[in-house]
Amino acid sequence: MMSMTFGVSSHVTLLFDFWDVHGPAGMVLSVFVVFMLTVFYELLKVWRVWLGTSSKLAQPRSPYMAPPSTRSSVLSSSPESSLTPMESLAPDRNTRNSYLLHGIQTALHMLQVSLGYLLMLCVMSYNTWIFLGVIVGSALGYFISLPLLRHRVQILNRFPFRL
Repeated sequence: MMSMTFGVSSHVTLLFDFWDVHGPAGMVLSVFVVFMLTVFYELLKVWRVWLGTSSKLAQPRSPYMAPPSTRSSVLSSSPESSLTPMESLAPDRNTRNSYLLHGIQTALHMLQVSLGYLLMLCVMSYNTWIFLGVIVGSALGYFISLPLLRHRVQILNRFPFRL
């Protein structure tokens, strides 16, 4: 039966049977891997926020604004106004791009949740070194990623347009 208290051992099995740590060298490598996964997890969280805030497609539109279309009105006399009803109902590029952006954000969310659960299971090995690797990795990832997000937001606020 597994002990439900933290221990300072260099013998632990993490996540899978093949990740069986025996000895100090294996523990150092495992703590480093868990540390790097945690830093990546924190960077992934900020990347998702950045992706959602920096995209022009993610910006809310006023319902009173005219749609961003280059097509002319049906009443105008330009050749573009002779579109068939099916052509005029085709999704515009912004709609397709917003679905693509939403799909990317969904995939990143799935990756973030999966990685978060894997890190939680690593902590539940009740090994002090692995726990410290997750905590220090989380602190370093947050320390690195938050200024990157703030810097990106400051750059975006200097320009009147969005990417």
